[in-house]
Amino acid sequence: MTKRILEGIKVLDLTRFFSGPQCTLFLAGLGAEVIKIDDPGVGDPTAFSPPFAGPQGVSFDKRSPHDMGIAYLKRARSKKSTTLNLKSAEGKELFMRMVRNADVVVENFSADVANRLGVGYDVLREVNPALVYCSLTGYGSTGPARNLKAYDLMVQAAVGLMSITGHPDAGPTKAGSPLSDAIAGLFAAFGIVGALNYRQRTGHGQSVDVSMADCLLSLILDEPLDCYRELGLSFQQGNRIMRFSPFNAYKSADGWVTLGTANNDDWGTLLDLMGRSDLKDDPDVMSVAWRLSNNAVVDEIVSTWTVTLPTSEIEQQMRSAKIPCSPVRTIDEVLAWEQTVARNMAVSLWNPLAKAPMNVKGAAFPLRFGHADVGYDAPAPVPGAHTEEVLREMAGVDAVDFQRLREHRII
Repeated sequence: MTKRILEGIKVLDLTRFFSGPQCTLFLAGLGAEVIKIDDPGVGDPTAFSPPFAGPQGVSFDKRSPHDMGIAYLKRARSKKSTTLNLKSAEGKELFMRMVRNADVVVENFSADVANRLGVGYDVLREVNPALVYCSLTGYGSTGPARNLKAYDLMVQAAVGLMSITGHPDAGPTKAGSPLSDAIAGLFAAFGIVGALNYRQRTGHGQSVDVSMADCLLSLILDEPLDCYRELGLSFQQGNRIMRFSPFNAYKSADGWVTLGTANNDDWGTLLDLMGRSDLKDDPDVMSVAWRLSNNAVVDEIVSTWTVTLPTSEIEQQMRSAKIPCSPVRTIDEVLAWEQTVARNMAVSLWNPLAKAPMNVKGAAFPLRFGHADVGYDAPAPVPGAHTEEVLREMAGVDAVDFQRLREHRII
């Protein structure tokens, strides 16, 4: 059988909400054995929180005992679910036994919470020196903002993304999805895989400090935003990119279409298609610098043409000319798009309480490898379903102890 990239790697997952579960979801997609550990009293906060998916469809109100949170059904795929009270002495001792047999621990508590619980890196590395320990926080484990509570909205505001999103003179606008959570989860998985590679070469484990703010800022600053004022540019560029013109979303006869030209050859071809070959004799129009400074004029030339044609006709002409172009699809159209279907990138979620697929889609694992299997080969589990199995295998708990542990609310 084809092996998986992280086959044999055991991950203890203490994370909640989005950024941490996104990280461990990616690790599970690569083949790691991810073991979710939740408090037996409160469980995973997303498991039974709205919006719900159940036998009667999706809703903000729970309609049946089998309804489960959509976020949980997405983020807990291919993971095992256990409960363990880390605030109790015995629960913490059981966790330490598990750590001895683990490769990775991931947590996204607020800064210092793991240390207060007695499960911080300095404690765990004494138990398992080869451990890779990933802490994922809003602003990182150092610096004056380290203890600030953060959600995606605050992080997008803090690192300036909201000040550069939207159209000129509009108010601050966040990206349409929680990018800082998703991006930090990806960077955390990347850091963990890198640390595992380092451990394989050296035998040493280590900590990985992931900041949502750092990760988002590292991507934003590829753009020379600190030069915009000197260049006379608005920080809010709408759908534009300041290096190309034309480059925008344009109204068509039946929707919207995006297109852009990166050089004069493509621009000249576009002028021919638009029936504006006369403009090729104008040195200003054929100057990239002039077009960037007079982008509104360029957009008017393009939109005067696009508004007369259906989107499909524009797309066909752009493809024939090898000019980048795409219709602006709704989410329903994306799910039906032949490329999405061909790559099997949107899959139905399974509700383990209802024991049935839901009319809700989740993203498939986005990477493909030539000689290794990847993907989420199991649905989200019933919360706590693997507690006895995991504690038996990783902490040596025997059958006699399980009842006592439940009675004392350790599990």
